[in-house]
Amino acid sequence: MKKGIHPQNYRPVVFQDASANFAFLTRSCVETEETIVWTDGKEYPLYRLEISSASHPFFTGKMKFVDTTGRVQKFQDKYKNARYARGKGPSEGEKS
Repeated sequence: MKKGIHPQNYRPVVFQDASANFAFLTRSCVETEETIVWTDGKEYPLYRLEISSASHPFFTGKMKFVDTTGRVQKFQDKYKNARYARGKGPSEGEKS
């Protein structure tokens, strides 16, 4: 390993997955501005995650998609009339 390229300021940090209400304490050098009181009564830096092993479909076995920005809805709205534009009409199961 090269010397002098790895950070030296590791400290305990709480990582919190907001979508699964799950948190864990580990050592990290990530920069944070928030803090939280952990179960041991001590205050630690807090880093918020969008996804972790508690909410990822690979680990949970459930297909759960959290769309916080509405990207899926924007895509569906943009292309919902594409079938009509090509002259094919509605697909099976769609109402005309």
